[in-house]
Amino acid sequence: MFDIGWSELMLIGIVALIVIGPKELPTVLRTVGRTVTKLRRMAGEFQGQFQEALREADLADMRKEISDVTETARSTLATSDMFDPLRSIREEIRSTVEGANPTPPAPAPEAPIALPDLPPPVELPDPMAAIRAEIRRSVEAAVPPAPVAPPAVAVEPAPESLPVAGETKSA
Repeated sequence: MFDIGWSELMLIGIVALIVIGPKELPTVLRTVGRTVTKLRRMAGEFQGQFQEALREADLADMRKEISDVTETARSTLATSDMFDPLRSIREEIRSTVEGANPTPPAPAPEAPIALPDLPPPVELPDPMAAIRAEIRRSVEAAVPPAPVAPPAVAVEPAPESLPVAGETKSA
């Protein structure tokens, strides 16, 4: 930055000691140190912002270049007839199949076939209905319904010799 050697610094220090005085010199040096620190901090922030702006400008230029290259590549690929092995194989198979099996001519439309008039359907009786009814009748005849009687329960009186709960014998 500045080209100041040790001899110049000694001269500045002696002049400051004479002009400012030994009593105020430490506070002045402290203030100068704080000011220099603030200036360095502001210079660092400015330099950082400047570097960030340069990076953003470079990124914007790079993005523009990439989009230009991409657009050029797309237009080149769209207009050029590139080698596509799948397309060539597909065309070979299609030509082979069409050459081996020529498409047959479409058949001429025929007159509609006339159906004879049929009589209306006849409803037939259900053959199983008669069999089911016969089985039901034979089962009912073989097993008569049994009358249901209430069950008989015999209740015996309690013997008198046994004491009943809660009673006391009195003589």
